[in-house]
Amino acid sequence: MIDSTALLADLRAQLKVLTADLRAQAEDPTVGWARQLRAQFTEATSRERTGLSWVDWRDGEVDQAAVAWLVACAFVRFCEDNHLLDGARDTTGRPVAVPWIAGPTGDGNRLARAVENETMFYRSQPTANSRDWLHHAFGVLADLPAGRLLVDRHHNPVWTALISAEAAQQLVEFWRATDAAGVLVHDFTDPGLDTRFLGDLYQELSEFAQKKYALLQTPVFVEELILDLTLTPAIEEFGLDGLKLIDPTCGSGHFLLGAFARLDALWREHAPGMEARARVQKALDSIHGVDLNPFAVAIARFRLTVAALKASGETSLVTAPGYAYHLAIGDSLLASQGQQGEFSLDEEDQFRYAGEDVAEYRNILEEGRYHVVVGNPHHGEGQALHVPCRLLRQPRRQVRPLRAVHGACSSASPERHAIRRPGSLGGSSNSFMKRSLAPGHREPALGPTTPTPLTSRTSSTPPRLHPRPGTPTVILIG
Repeated sequence: MIDSTALLADLRAQLKVLTADLRAQAEDPTVGWARQLRAQFTEATSRERTGLSWVDWRDGEVDQAAVAWLVACAFVRFCEDNHLLDGARDTTGRPVAVPWIAGPTGDGNRLARAVENETMFYRSQPTANSRDWLHHAFGVLADLPAGRLLVDRHHNPVWTALISAEAAQQLVEFWRATDAAGVLVHDFTDPGLDTRFLGDLYQELSEFAQKKYALLQTPVFVEELILDLTLTPAIEEFGLDGLKLIDPTCGSGHFLLGAFARLDALWREHAPGMEARARVQKALDSIHGVDLNPFAVAIARFRLTVAALKASGETSLVTAPGYAYHLAIGDSLLASQGQQGEFSLDEEDQFRYAGEDVAEYRNILEEGRYHVVVGNPHHGEGQALHVPCRLLRQPRRQVRPLRAVHGACSSASPERHAIRRPGSLGGSSNSFMKRSLAPGHREPALGPTTPTPLTSRTSSTPPRLHPRPGTPTVILIG
């Protein structure tokens, strides 16, 4: 079973190693990734997608790439220890040697087998190094129908931001570390396939990302109450078939996982004879998410993949189908403007970072598409939303939100995030109700509202505070 606290502490040390390695490469003009970064920064600046200096912007890209390497390794380790990739084959149909990185010593000594498999790999490819070996592992996962988007070859930086061979070797050794008794330090074995530890990594791993994206996981009690207030009445009003929910700031996917569990359970109840894979796909078709943080979306995709695996009774990603997911990387505030008629951006202005794929989900932010909009948008530093300067200069009425019959969110500026009345607004930040700037945002979005403490709906419990900031939780009903 994974020790989330110990894993997080050790990964922070590894992150420092990888960021130092990639930062040096980002300044080396002979490195292809460095040239790509310079070109991307120049265009992002000219298109007003960033107002940061080169150094600050570069550090953000370096941090994202370093985190991507750690997260991809965590995906593979989870799959290795839980036998989710046993029986995998390469693109020619030949069996693939599993595991790659490590494995519990008590499970057929998979750690020794991983070392042997790597040695055999080098015999067949004498010029390869540890980075190539990790890429081989990532590729097996990415080439499966069920794993294609988990380490996406087109957008994930592990394929372009190449850590040095020395850094890769140190990373492999880190995952293979054992204690004094010879037991693997980081063992991911979990019969229940619980992926919540990945949410902890999302929130706590990178201090840089915390500041940039105002990372903060939604507590379970807030998630459940908001889904009670939005998804439940939407299902009662519109039924299950064709229902659509979106979290435009989905983070590591708490709302999406909670909604999937509810929808899958309801489909089991209402269509008990439906084939398992078809039932799971029905539930997945209702769920949509967008986030501007690439590794957050990668984690959300992985968590939803494992949840779908469990719900359908599958025991391996190798035999699982390529479920259709609707999770995109991009700035939902900006991307939505190209899909709403009143204010649209010319195709020439549709600049996208290399990690963004929201354009491949063309209608995911189309107005009028959703019955439910939920989320916990970033309410930290203003830089978090990356709103381009030209959009800030537009009349406020033109920067339009998604509309939904039932919606809930936590934000200092909910009008820009999710809803127009009628609907409900759930929050973990009371600044929306208290700051002097708030009325200008409150009234157009919701009209007159009355803040209702969460405890008014659960009067038998004491006041509930958000675990990290300690902010009184407020639910606003509009």
